[in-house]
Amino acid sequence: MVMVTGKVTVRLKDGVLDPQGQTIQRALEHMGYNGIDQVRAGKTFEIKLQAKSSEDARSQLKEMSEKLLANPVIETFHVEVVE
Repeated sequence: MVMVTGKVTVRLKDGVLDPQGQTIQRALEHMGYNGIDQVRAGKTFEIKLQAKSSEDARSQLKEMSEKLLANPVIETFHVEVVE
């Protein structure tokens, strides 16, 4: 078994309204940052786990994401494993 750190990044799918991202974009524009086309908010989970291999860890993280961390109807996710 190896101890790995997994990072899961979850964000709304393109086309899904992102009110948090819109609020951040307006705030940045009010602060004088011009030329911002779009802001999309997301969330990142860092998970330390023991697994047989990096591929096993990636598989577990994908399963966790599909079952709990992301809503597959409106969100996408990306899994990264760091040993």
